[in-house]
Amino acid sequence: MTPADYERARRLLIRRDPILRVTIQRLGVCGMAARQHTDHLTALVRSIVGQQLSSKAAATIFGRFCDLFPNRQISVAGVAALDDGALRGVGLSGQKLAYLRDLCARIADGRLRPDELEALTDDEVIARLTAVKGFGRWTAEMFLMFRLHRPDVLPVGDLGIATAVQRIYRLRQRPKPERLTRIGEAWRPYRSVACWYLWESLKSLEPAAVRRSVGGKPSPTAKAVRRQSRSASRAR
Repeated sequence: MTPADYERARRLLIRRDPILRVTIQRLGVCGMAARQHTDHLTALVRSIVGQQLSSKAAATIFGRFCDLFPNRQISVAGVAALDDGALRGVGLSGQKLAYLRDLCARIADGRLRPDELEALTDDEVIARLTAVKGFGRWTAEMFLMFRLHRPDVLPVGDLGIATAVQRIYRLRQRPKPERLTRIGEAWRPYRSVACWYLWESLKSLEPAAVRRSVGGKPSPTAKAVRRQSRSASRAR
């Protein structure tokens, strides 16, 4: 998508959804294309490193990881040349190390060809990526949205999206995936852009407001909302 495409999407969403319109007009221009990783491999590795971490911790570990490579350019061969001790030394857990090795092994033997992903359909990309250890559907959807800039992705399993919809649409409960899908029909073919505005709407919420928006549940739920929202932002 080009900047003109994002502006076209913004106008369509404003016209199609009078409830979401207020949030879109308040937030202004969509910033999905503002920044990107330089290549698919970097984006995929960043997804592994950032799992279950705060933004600050993820950035620190990823920075140390990049420092292991000449000119900070991550490569499959470069990862293969590093022993487990070096990778653990920058802060990677044993589980994430296994995910990283599996990703690089699949790229090395051709089971996953990052350069071919752009030519695949959304469903095909999801199928290829979820075959990698540690990559679930949500991670694949973030790659589609923020790396491939696919315009019509709706991650119905995202807690942040559900929370934002509950708040903006004044629903009594967080909508389940089926209801999110129905609400999102009005956003086609730009559901990715609608999701960006929904995530951004959460940034202005105080922690207590997030807790209220998820029905007054204990704070771990609120933390999960903020963590998943930050993870989506980092996927860019």
